[in-house]
Amino acid sequence: MYERKPVQSWLTDMDGVLVHEGQPVPGAPEFINKLRSSGKPFLILTNNSIYTPRDLQARLTRMGFEVPEHALWTAALATAQFLADQRPGGTAYVIGEAGLTTALHAVGYVLTDFAPDYVVLGETRTYSFEAITKAVRLINDGARFICTNPDVTGPSVEGALPAAGSVAAMISKATGVEPYFVGKPNPMMMRSALNTINAHSESTAMIGDRMDTDVLCGLEAGLETILVLTGISTRTEAERYPYRPSRIVGSVADLMDEI
Repeated sequence: MYERKPVQSWLTDMDGVLVHEGQPVPGAPEFINKLRSSGKPFLILTNNSIYTPRDLQARLTRMGFEVPEHALWTAALATAQFLADQRPGGTAYVIGEAGLTTALHAVGYVLTDFAPDYVVLGETRTYSFEAITKAVRLINDGARFICTNPDVTGPSVEGALPAAGSVAAMISKATGVEPYFVGKPNPMMMRSALNTINAHSESTAMIGDRMDTDVLCGLEAGLETILVLTGISTRTEAERYPYRPSRIVGSVADLMDEI
């Protein structure tokens, strides 16, 4: 049996692992504090492209986490990096919020609705029918279709919200064009995160609460995968998948001794 190297770097999902329904998961702030004091490289990952790392840092600070801005890696940052590698200095028509537009500006992209190289769809709380119609027409005219993440729903205090994957499906139905998804479970998200902290897959663990995104993504990128039971997936549901996490623990609090 393949013997994994000791964990030297950590990647962790945010919602369902560190935070649940707007509250810190018990033990999660202490887990992050211990990671920081250990000096081991780590990143907090999220498929949510609405917020900039600074916004997320402020949100986490209010909940008792001490997280440096550079320790946050979003699907918006991964998307911007992917586009900068693919077509440096390109143009894009963006449906999304500050997290996405800021990331694209930072890599030198021009945001325009005049013959853009890409239509880039991210999360937003105010999807406009007019903007979606424009995206459909631009894609029909030859723009390439990119979506930050495939999640079809997102959490809110009131219940599920339609997310980027649902809107992408509507645009795909209208155009016949499928988007390229950059965020989890695309291993691209993991690889870009690993590169950001100069980590190696064989000595990195991915902590997540979803079998279909976090665990799958970590597995395909060659990481140790740890499923926590503080979010979406239950132990029973985990058994139904054709792949397994390296292990299942109750919460990140159970990992304190490993840092």
